[in-house]
Amino acid sequence: MEKQLRAIRSWVRREGRLTEGQENALRNLWPTLGITASDQPINAEKLFGRKAPLILEIGFGNGLSLAAMAKAHPENDYIGAEVYLPGVGSLLHRIQAAELTNLRLFHGDATDFLQQQIPDQSLHAVYLFFPDPWPKRKHHKRRILQPSFIHLLWKKLAPDGIFHMATDWEHYARHMLKVMDADSGYCNQAGAGHFSPRPEYRPLTKFEQRGVNLGHQVKDLIFVRKSPSSDSTEK
Repeated sequence: MEKQLRAIRSWVRREGRLTEGQENALRNLWPTLGITASDQPINAEKLFGRKAPLILEIGFGNGLSLAAMAKAHPENDYIGAEVYLPGVGSLLHRIQAAELTNLRLFHGDATDFLQQQIPDQSLHAVYLFFPDPWPKRKHHKRRILQPSFIHLLWKKLAPDGIFHMATDWEHYARHMLKVMDADSGYCNQAGAGHFSPRPEYRPLTKFEQRGVNLGHQVKDLIFVRKSPSSDSTEK
């Protein structure tokens, strides 16, 4: 029997107040741009009205980066998963303003969404940019990047699919690198023990730029899913 995931959540509820614009976006745009939580898998071709590479971003924050990627790469379809409702409202507004047709949103826990609604081997890529580092040692168990989560992603990624992470917390970056390099289902694009340069498709946000100006070093990790034939470990 497959071990149940996520007894410990990587996030806590700390919703801020919705602005009027966010409330309007949620009321008017969610019915067409939102994905409702369900125990049934989604049909991406039906959802977007076409067949295209499907990319999931986990924890998109205010959605500025995800909206920019969707606009810059209309050949891809994107789903953003976020637990914080104000962020969902903000991104809905950005989608409307930019007239994006290749972006849909899920409000809730990304692991539940992956387990219940994402078909196996359906994702071209998964992005995890600047997740909560939970810096205190007693909270490390709350970090989303754990072996069980990595194995779940492996099932959902298509062969040669990409798992791209980024963080500006050095300790968390080292943790990510150690856990990912130890999993035989993935190959480090930069070589074992190495970080990747930031690819052009990941936007440099104002928040990230402020951190860089303060001396924070952002680490990108890009791993490729191996096919079952090249992985001796059963997933």
